[in-house]
Amino acid sequence: MTFVVTDNCVRCKYTDCVEVCPVDCFYEGPNFLVIHPDECIDCALCEPECPANAIFSEDEVPKGQEIYIELNAELAEKWPNISAMHDPLPDAKKWDGVPNKLQYLER
Repeated sequence: MTFVVTDNCVRCKYTDCVEVCPVDCFYEGPNFLVIHPDECIDCALCEPECPANAIFSEDEVPKGQEIYIELNAELAEKWPNISAMHDPLPDAKKWDGVPNKLQYLER
């Protein structure tokens, strides 16, 4: 089982989760983070650290957001690894909680 970054991370990109990951399985795009499914050890440390509540166990991804399981796997192969926390996007608070942000995902 792996953890998955979902819709609410888009345009927020908080990195509190990255700071606690013991295996550095997060990858960073322009306005979204993903978890590499083959590297995640299912430790669950990242889930409670996400201020946007955007991380879920693969079997608990909210209905309608299953596409993010595939997106995490795909984009983790393309984007650079991130292992240190940094500031979220400037307008993260504005976007936190806005539904259906897939259309804003920058690849």
